[in-house]
Amino acid sequence: MTVSRDGLEKLVGRMTLAEKLGQLTMTAAGYAVTGPVIAGDSTESIRNGTLGNLLNLVGAKHVREMQKIAVEESRLGIPLLIGFDVIHGHRTLFPVPLGEAAAFDPHVWELTAREAARETAADGLAMTFAPMLDVSRDLRWGRTAEGPGEDPWLAAQIARAKVRGFQGTDLASAESVAATAKHFCGYGPVAGGRDYASVDISERTLREVHLPAFAAAVEAGVAAIMPAFTDLAGIPMTAHKALLRDYLRGELGFEGVLVSDYNAIAELIRHGVAADIVEAAVLALKAGVDIDMMADAYRKGLPVALERGLVTMDEIDECVLRVLRLKQRLGLFDDPYRRGSSEEPAATVAARRRLSRDVAAKSLVLATNSGDTLPLREGVRRVCVIGPLADAWGEMRGPWAGAGYDERSVSVLAGLREALPSAKLVHAAGVAISDAGRSGIHAAVDSVSGADAVVLCLGEAAEMSGEAASRAHPELPGEQRALAEAVLQRARLEEIPVVAVLFCGRPLIVPWLVERADAVLIAWFPGTEAGNAIADVLTGRVSPSGRTPITWPRALGQVPLFYGARSGGRPENPNDRFTSKYLDAPNSALIPFGFGLTYGRFSYANLRVHPENAAVTDSIEVAVDVTNEGARAAEETVFLFVRDQVASVARPLLELKAVTKIGLKPGETRTARLELPAAELRFLGIDLEPTFEPGEVEILVGPHADRAHLISSRLTLRG
Repeated sequence: MTVSRDGLEKLVGRMTLAEKLGQLTMTAAGYAVTGPVIAGDSTESIRNGTLGNLLNLVGAKHVREMQKIAVEESRLGIPLLIGFDVIHGHRTLFPVPLGEAAAFDPHVWELTAREAARETAADGLAMTFAPMLDVSRDLRWGRTAEGPGEDPWLAAQIARAKVRGFQGTDLASAESVAATAKHFCGYGPVAGGRDYASVDISERTLREVHLPAFAAAVEAGVAAIMPAFTDLAGIPMTAHKALLRDYLRGELGFEGVLVSDYNAIAELIRHGVAADIVEAAVLALKAGVDIDMMADAYRKGLPVALERGLVTMDEIDECVLRVLRLKQRLGLFDDPYRRGSSEEPAATVAARRRLSRDVAAKSLVLATNSGDTLPLREGVRRVCVIGPLADAWGEMRGPWAGAGYDERSVSVLAGLREALPSAKLVHAAGVAISDAGRSGIHAAVDSVSGADAVVLCLGEAAEMSGEAASRAHPELPGEQRALAEAVLQRARLEEIPVVAVLFCGRPLIVPWLVERADAVLIAWFPGTEAGNAIADVLTGRVSPSGRTPITWPRALGQVPLFYGARSGGRPENPNDRFTSKYLDAPNSALIPFGFGLTYGRFSYANLRVHPENAAVTDSIEVAVDVTNEGARAAEETVFLFVRDQVASVARPLLELKAVTKIGLKPGETRTARLELPAAELRFLGIDLEPTFEPGEVEILVGPHADRAHLISSRLTLRG
């Protein structure tokens, strides 16, 4: 049935209270579990109109069955809204979001979201609980894997690309799904890096670091937003009226749906701001939360709240109308079966896997490459593939594998066998990922002898990253270090190069490995085509181009370590004890933000900034000549940072403002051009309002956020 805007209001007027609260309730179907509560059979609730939304229902056949009950058997025939956590792919998995961020390519981010949306919609689903936009500067936090890394500018670019990708140009299309920007907001800086813990940050940090990505998502037209589980300075986000109603809906003009996180409304009781489910429901409704996911707080609490006069029917109707409008925008009233109505062609699925392979290769970060160890030399005859992650296809998927648990990913061993058909591959796990046993180390070390190269596959299990996966000791788990050190020692004695491939959803504390391995490749969790993508890079079929979107510290005591810190009044001075530094470690990063090697070797020269004087309405062109001095063609990622040295509010040492990529053949020089709107040089003043201050700004361009590798020029801003 087609329903107009006026028709939606009339539809709300026909609904009973129970039916209204059903539209504000989302229940899990039981196919997957994303929290501590498992829902029972909801079929009768759908039939009687007291449940309007589902999550974790997978498969077009199952979705159609439930949708048919809602549309053809309920009194009002209102279609269901069915969502799923499509975090880095649905059935075909792309790299985890932190890994995909390493591509520094908005086209890639949009393309993977578009393909994930098509695959999700083909399963009959109409909503995803992604993208996750939480900036993370604490590697202990497991959900670092799901987000954009440490930088707010980068997070905002990802937000725009992912919303465009998921929602397409027409949200009602059979190939589009509603995106849900989460977790609003400031979830990343949880105390101690512990998931779900309290957050207490300054208003400036909130607005400068954690809100920009959500503002970008709203600007891009995101359909839904999910508040975080956490509290901000004592006010749980699920009940944060100032941020949800005043900022999101008021200041940003967000008109979409607010959906709670899993059981979050009921958890207001444990937060200590509600005495019972009635008070919890009132707080969430007053804050503007439209859909109650899994707490059943609205169905149980709001009838009592109405009787007590704690909420009004108009407030409930307002939320119901937003939910119905989303269903209308998704085309569910016009044709509730349009998604999942036909099976995807085999060619489409195959093309998606090829894309997964290409994107996985783009996400790999080559951290070290001593003596051009990589790519592996042509004609290599014997390769020793060692480590608990060498043949662990299941771990390649990473956390939040969506509906991809039934899809077999490509292991490193399988990928190398395909890429090196004439080479003898010797495999030994050596140790388990996290167990204490060392009995396999001796055999693994013995297998090294006579090898042309060793590929050492180390890191975390997939379940060690993601939700509820914080780590106090984010190092190699189990006995992996013992294995690695033994292999490195034997390989050095026999002059055999060792390539360490690291699988992780966060930076790991591994300075010893970075210093001792001949090459280190950060693979994150690359997804379905992991092994093929890694083999592509190791063999030189593809030159690595990934750049780390998060700083890798030398020691856990440096955390939080990020490139955009402020100087302070006593910046580090090695000759002055009373400056900001450690007694037992350097301040510097092990791997700085934006770092990543290629198989080329690039130099920068002739930085130009035009105009040299700019007003707020001007657009600034920054140009720099880049030369590939290496022997192989490669793609360089060029970063543009700014530094406002004197301002009314102390500014970060570096702020990222633009990124571009340039492919160069050996010996080739070309000009990289980056556009910088002068308005982007505004910042929040003393009153936390945007200000554009006259004065000099330093423009810095280069391959990553280590200032020693940047070249700079000056720009004068005029009022």
